[in-house]
Amino acid sequence: MRAETGTQASLERLFSLSGKVAVVTGATGVLGGAMARGLARVGARVGVLGRREERAEEVAREILGSGGEAMPLLADVLNEERLRAAREAVLDRWGRMDILVNAAGGNVPGATLSGDATIFDLPREAFGEVFDLNLVGTLLPIQIFGEAMTRETGGCIVNVSSMAAVRVITRVAGYSAAKAAVENLTRWLAVDLARRYGSIRVNAVAPGFFLGEQNRALLVNEDGSLTERGRAIIEHTPVGRFGEPEELTGTVIWLCSPAANFVNGVVVPVDGGFSAFSGV
Repeated sequence: MRAETGTQASLERLFSLSGKVAVVTGATGVLGGAMARGLARVGARVGVLGRREERAEEVAREILGSGGEAMPLLADVLNEERLRAAREAVLDRWGRMDILVNAAGGNVPGATLSGDATIFDLPREAFGEVFDLNLVGTLLPIQIFGEAMTRETGGCIVNVSSMAAVRVITRVAGYSAAKAAVENLTRWLAVDLARRYGSIRVNAVAPGFFLGEQNRALLVNEDGSLTERGRAIIEHTPVGRFGEPEELTGTVIWLCSPAANFVNGVVVPVDGGFSAFSGV
């Protein structure tokens, strides 16, 4: 019995984030909010960062109501001044910065090719907008919050990529290219920060298909049935369904925990087998 108790305690320590301070960008979205709540459940104090003030406050209240610690942070990931103000608010309240999860991102309507539109019709402005949101919107929080991660405390950065980074997903050329750049940036930073500081790790998760605010109308009809695109995705996902937010959160918790202290520069697919399936 003593051995079992000791083993259980060791496992709990491996996956505990007690005493750690995390900031989740895009935490007002479905997946970002789930990540924020998940990190809080394993002991992290969480800064809930997003552009929608009411939603950020709501997620923070949910965490507080479950016995965790959280604070809403109103900021756009492309606004350096607001990001710096958010960092100072975190440091003033909790005195440290350990974890950054970059969940902000997504596609933009103008960069989505629909109907008979081809790559020759993709507006340069829309292409730049989707790159800014996903790539620059990942880099700026890393520069600002990551700067607060010291040699003494170290830190963990988790970026969010996409299946579109490694597989051709029709209609979203700009988004695909932006997420591929996020993966490259993840590996570059993992090497550079580890060599310079030793105790800062950078990894990423690549979600498969989860229903969120941005993609729901593309994948599911109002009556709950699948659209043509939704059916194609499910047919190419071996487990035969969309993912649940908590199924992505578990991987994020692992990457941020002591259990992953030797994991650096990887992109972990959480996709129900989508990236492994050839379609045949």
